[in-house]
Order: sequence, then structure tokens, then C-alpha cells
Amino acid sequence: MSQPGSSEVPQIKSRIGAILRATSGNFLEQFDFFLFGFYASAIAKAFFPSENETAALLNAFGVFWLGALMRPVGAIVLGSYIDRIGRRQGLIVTLTIMAFGTVVITFCPTYATIGIAAPVIVLIGRLLQGFSAGVELGGVSVYLAEISTPGNRGFYTSFQSASQQVAIFVAAILGFVLSEAIPGDTVMGFLGGGGVAKWRIPFFVGCLIIPFIFLLRRTLEETPEFLKMKKHPTASEVFASALANWRIVILGMMIAILTTTTFYFVTVYTPTFGKTVLKLSSQEALLVT
Repeated sequence: MSQPGSSEVPQIKSRIGAILRATSGNFLEQFDFFLFGFYASAIAKAFFPSENETAALLNAFGVFWLGALMRPVGAIVLGSYIDRIGRRQGLIVTLTIMAFGTVVITFCPTYATIGIAAPVIVLIGRLLQGFSAGVELGGVSVYLAEISTPGNRGFYTSFQSASQQVAIFVAAILGFVLSEAIPGDTVMGFLGGGGVAKWRIPFFVGCLIIPFIFLLRRTLEETPEFLKMKKHPTASEVFASALANWRIVILGMMIAILTTTTFYFVTVYTPTFGKTVLKLSSQEALLVT
């Protein structure tokens, strides 16, 4: 992949601004993923009621991992779309799908209100989030690589990972503040008449920042590298290339699974383990994580 620099195509006006716009979707993705894991026990009670708390918790985490399994599907389908249509338009589409999944989970009534439809709706929301997240990492990394200056490609793409860490930190701080400021599990009368479950508030915050992130993504400039391309691969060509290089694809998937599983074990499961097994308070579990 050559470095951008041709005078024949428009150049990125502000690389710092482009980095912020591109990584904003990564922020939302990890913000929501962490919240789902941290509040898994509360989500289990709301959507997967069971006499056995462990079974309910396993159902909640099962939905979480089903969303993760949609990542490779999204990576192939939406990845080919980004290669064909453009980095800017593709990242707007992924943000739209991710935002819709977030809204679905946030405003879904509980099992006590609509019965079996509740966990089904939550599952759909997680599948949408996983589908879009599958191309966020790769799409943003490619975008950052293509706007990088000579000799700084690794530095530029590192902001993709950095945005995820910032999102987790912000989500953890928000959860800690809520645990300190609001006693009990509910806040006010809403959604089913039992009050707003405290776990919904951080998701509400995520919904509130969605319009701002959309504004950032809409002002994203297309990369000079993509504009210089004479031919863009079709979806069938992408699938054919993946099949022809299946060994490399599988190796890459295994490496990604290793790192991602470890990452989510620490950031998503650890808070729940601390609260349910070690009997730590919400504040202590967040601080440990």
C-alpha cells in the first residue's frame, strides 16, 4: 500500500481531526461492549430470568459472545463494501448499524413486560453490534494507515486501539460514579412502571453521544489512497481471495481470537466475577478492572 502524497487527488486537511473522526466509532463500540459485560448480572435479571442466577448469567454472556461471533461475518460483508464504495461511506454505514443495535438494547422492555420477545430483541441488538464491529477495527485501521505520513503508519494505526482503551476507561468511570451517586437498582418511574434500571443509564449516555459521533463521521474525508485506486474489488473477488488464501485467513482469525478473548476476559468478565463470586461491590469491581 503506497503512501498518500499525489497532487492529483485532494489531501487530508487535518490528520488529527481525521483520526478523531475515524476512531469515534471504535469508542462507541467498546463503550457498549464493556457496559454489557459489566452490567451482565443486571441484564440477566431483566431479560433472562431464571431461578438459577448462574444460568441467567450464562444466558446473558451467551448473547454477548453470539454478538462476537458475528464479527467475522461483518468483516467479510462490510469489509468488501468499504473496499468497493469507500472508507468514509463504509464507516458511516457501520456506525449506523452499531447505533441501531445500541438503541435496541437500551430501550428494550424487560422480560416481565413483553415476555420471550425481550431476550430475542436483545439478541438482535447484539448481533447488529457484532456485525458492525467486525469491520470497525479493520476499517478504521485501514483508514488511519492510508492517511498516515511516511514512516508513521504504525503510530497512526495505534490510535485505533487507543480509542478502545479510552472508551473502557470512560465507561468504567461512568459506572463507578453511578454506583457512588445512585443507591439501589432503579432511578425513576419508566419502562414497565418499575423505574429505570440503573444499568440503562450508561447506555442512555451512549445513545446521547451517537448524534455527535454521526456528525464527526459525516465530516470524514475520503483517503487520498482510496481515491487513487483505479479498480475496487467486488464482493465476489473478496470472497474468492479469502478462499484462495484460507490458511492465512484462519491464522489471522486464530491470532485475533487469542487476543480478543484475553481482552474481553479481563475487561468484560472480570467485573462480573468480582461482583458475583468474590462479592465485591460495584465500585471495587470497577476499580480492580
